[in-house]
Amino acid sequence: MKKSYSNIGGIGLVFMVTAICGNIKAQTRTVTGTVTVGEDQSPLSGVMVSLEGSDHFTLTNSKGIYQLEITGENPSIIFRHPEYAEKKIALDGRTIFNLKLDRKEQSIEEVVVNAGYYKVRDKERTGSIARVSAKEIENQPVSNVLSSVQGRMSGVSITQNSGTPGGGFDIQIRGKNSIRREGNEPLYIIDGVPQASETPSLYSTSILPWSSINPLNAINPNDIESFEVLKDADATAIYGSRGANGVVIVTTKKGKKGRSELKLNTSYSLSSIARRMEMMNTEQYLAMRKQGFQNDNVPIPATMYDINGKWDQNRYTDWQQELIGRTADAYAVQLSLGGGSETTSYQVSYGHTEQTTVFPADFRYRTNNINSNFNYYTPDRRLELSVVNSMSFNSNNVQNEDLTRRSIMLSPNAPALYDQYGNINWENGTFSNPVAALRSEYLNKTAYFNNGMNMSYKLFPFLSLKMNGGITYQNFEERSLKPHTMYSPITGYTSLNSVSSKNNQTNFSYILEPQIVGNYTYKNHRFEMLIGATLQKTNTEQGAIQGTGFESNELISNIGAAKTKTISDQVRTEYNYTAVFARFNYQLKMRYILNLTGRRDGSSRFGPSNRFGNFGAIGAAWLFSEEKAIKQIKWLSFGKLRASLGTSGNDKIGDYQFLDTYTVSPNIYNGVTALAPSRLYNPNFSWEKTLKREVALELGFWNGSVNVSGGYYDNTSSNQLVGIPLPSTTGFPSIQANLPAKVRNSGWEFDTSFRVARTSNFSYDTSVNITVPRNVLVDFPNLEGSTYASQYMVGYPTTIAKVYQYEGIDPATGLYRFRDFNGDGKITSPDDNKMVEKLGVQMFGGWSNNLRFGNWSASFLFQFVKQRNWNYNRQMLIPGALSNQPIEVLDAWSASNPGGTYMEYSAVYNPQKSALHSQFQNSTAAVSDASYIRLKNVQLNYRIPVEKMGIQEAMVYVQGQNLLTITNYFGLDPEFILTGFLPPLKTYSVGFQLTFLTCTGLFNELKSILQ
Repeated sequence: MKKSYSNIGGIGLVFMVTAICGNIKAQTRTVTGTVTVGEDQSPLSGVMVSLEGSDHFTLTNSKGIYQLEITGENPSIIFRHPEYAEKKIALDGRTIFNLKLDRKEQSIEEVVVNAGYYKVRDKERTGSIARVSAKEIENQPVSNVLSSVQGRMSGVSITQNSGTPGGGFDIQIRGKNSIRREGNEPLYIIDGVPQASETPSLYSTSILPWSSINPLNAINPNDIESFEVLKDADATAIYGSRGANGVVIVTTKKGKKGRSELKLNTSYSLSSIARRMEMMNTEQYLAMRKQGFQNDNVPIPATMYDINGKWDQNRYTDWQQELIGRTADAYAVQLSLGGGSETTSYQVSYGHTEQTTVFPADFRYRTNNINSNFNYYTPDRRLELSVVNSMSFNSNNVQNEDLTRRSIMLSPNAPALYDQYGNINWENGTFSNPVAALRSEYLNKTAYFNNGMNMSYKLFPFLSLKMNGGITYQNFEERSLKPHTMYSPITGYTSLNSVSSKNNQTNFSYILEPQIVGNYTYKNHRFEMLIGATLQKTNTEQGAIQGTGFESNELISNIGAAKTKTISDQVRTEYNYTAVFARFNYQLKMRYILNLTGRRDGSSRFGPSNRFGNFGAIGAAWLFSEEKAIKQIKWLSFGKLRASLGTSGNDKIGDYQFLDTYTVSPNIYNGVTALAPSRLYNPNFSWEKTLKREVALELGFWNGSVNVSGGYYDNTSSNQLVGIPLPSTTGFPSIQANLPAKVRNSGWEFDTSFRVARTSNFSYDTSVNITVPRNVLVDFPNLEGSTYASQYMVGYPTTIAKVYQYEGIDPATGLYRFRDFNGDGKITSPDDNKMVEKLGVQMFGGWSNNLRFGNWSASFLFQFVKQRNWNYNRQMLIPGALSNQPIEVLDAWSASNPGGTYMEYSAVYNPQKSALHSQFQNSTAAVSDASYIRLKNVQLNYRIPVEKMGIQEAMVYVQGQNLLTITNYFGLDPEFILTGFLPPLKTYSVGFQLTFLTCTGLFNELKSILQ
């Protein structure tokens, strides 16, 4: 009986399952259709068609046709394409649905910019914020995003320090506010976490200008979603003491709702120097050298091997080709996985790059980047959580000395670099071989971790609690290896003269920022409020050791094997920073906007009585295009007038600058290690402060087809923090204090964009930005009596150079002439170097263009800079000396050429000519126009129409960087910070990008294929 009941139960279960399956079958059906674009109804492939609330989706094929299985009583399907506006359609029982998509037009109302602590629609912002999107950054053949954004933003001047991989950049946001170089660095924020402005290096002085290593080297440009720069008081005052020089905000990519994709991106590039100088050949060089000795009336010494017959008089080598003319290659690969649903999104990526150099050795710069981003929202959106993690492992090895200067100055008939056996050729001790420098190495390794968390909980519809937090850790290790083999054998050096140096620096920083965020709307009034606090702590540990003398160079990497070890100070510093801040925003009728921000900062870098400072700003905007009378003007689609006024500060002076400090002396007395005083106590100095003012007008015409904006800014920085020089009798070179000087930066910024053409198959957009900056020292009490009198003048830029006024060549004597300002018959400093040359940028900007034709797309960017700077005359040795010269030096004065450009040749044996040449190097002749127009970037992309084998999208692309430079500059390249270093390189790149379906999508696609 029991068995019978079991059978009956089993039969019942079968009927129940059958009924359920039949019901599901009845609810499951297939919808099909075609997706088109344009007036001609062209089919669109690669459109993702998905069921709302499900991860079930398919893609349209080359004919625009899709087929999707759906469930539910009245489901909706969503159509998504990266270049077209998303659409959601309720089917209402339909099984065939055709759709025409419209191209995605992101108007100014839709653009959202990241202002750091808050986000704001571009239409409603009261401050000045420049933004560059991922589309303009990605796939460029660069290792630092700053190379990608050069020429794309008004008010932001970026100069690449060197063409050597892993170097730094000089970035000026609306000019130089401080008279200290390090005092002009902006604040960098990566995913909400502040970063150090640069990594200080002890041993890279001869290979990286200013020993500068930029923090954005740690971020893969292809991981960046947006790059924003906050410029005016309204935007930066909320960062208080850290916002005087602008704020750079980098946001990494997040997963997108409804899309799960695996993306592979790889590229290969070739780089070389963009410009060369045309130098003398052997015949011209030897004639110059011999003429120099003849003019000096000196016989050719036995040590002048280039012209006394020791070296081959018929040999010629293009040293620019030999020493910096190699083609460097690089490859990059990135794999990313991202996706999301209504409540979660994620993005994980790994990137690896390797770059070689143009120097004749196998040096490499390697980067490995891991980035992850996770976001969670509760269905009711009350709780939001975002966690971002970035890890970077970079390593760089190059020689200790940049060979660029040697490549220009080396005699063209100098011996071969290597002998017949492949050994370095010293030519019997007569040749200082430049490739010997390649025996030395500069190496650095950086391990970088940046972790950020943002959590928000909505207590009420109008009030939320928010917590930002972050941890940053960086371990920087560098080595300098100088074996004795880098010196000529005639020195008699052995491995006992080899030197190995090591420096290690670690930084650990955490930040906590609790906040209260409120927003409330009542009729025509809208209120937004933000109140928060900041607690940040940074610990830095640094120590260096040097070893001299090894039994063998095989042991040079092990300083423990050195005969003599010198341990430098092992330094530990602590920086504490705290603040409270607030923002209040009020909007009336969506067209009158008032924005108030304030911050009170406390910094451990100042004395007890000066640790706190107050900063704030007010910004206002009038959207006059929302006025009823203006709305009647059909051709004016947008109009906004905005202005801001406020203060921000600067505490970039290093730690413990106000204290009496001591350093460990290398001297030991009676067995006791001595301490040497290194800094005087001064607790009275306080914050640098910058008062910022701006007014701007923004206009849009014909529904956004033309957008124009123009603005004027005026920033005055006071209370300059500098080391004031002291007399040597005090025993200290300087004392940290506030200098009562004021620096003013003002200028005009213009941005325009044009939608030239827009059809279903073709589009062309172009934009131009122009900045006209002006920098002036407006006040400096007792300047003439200070040690700064030779560097600055009131009413002139802080980048001036006081030089001699060059008045040409005396046709009778062939000697240089300079203006004798004091009339004493002598040319001396400081009495006669009275001419003021205004070095620096006078105007800069960029012209960007984007085109699309079917599956093809292209873009190109021209960067232009109008400036004055030092030219090659500044570093040129006297013509006739043991140094090659540009062909321009062939135009030298002689009895037969009295109108020559250069003084008659000298072999450095005539003291009068040597003194005159030194004055020539510091005269108006050494300063000239250094303006240039550069084809900064060119891109050509082709999207391959594929919908098989799980490939959602395929694209091949070619790119070029720094392809063409138009300039009259006399020198190697007009873009530089310090002379004698490798300039930015010209690069060609080719790559491809594949986007794959996830497993679920791949299964559905294969199923569709089989059907």
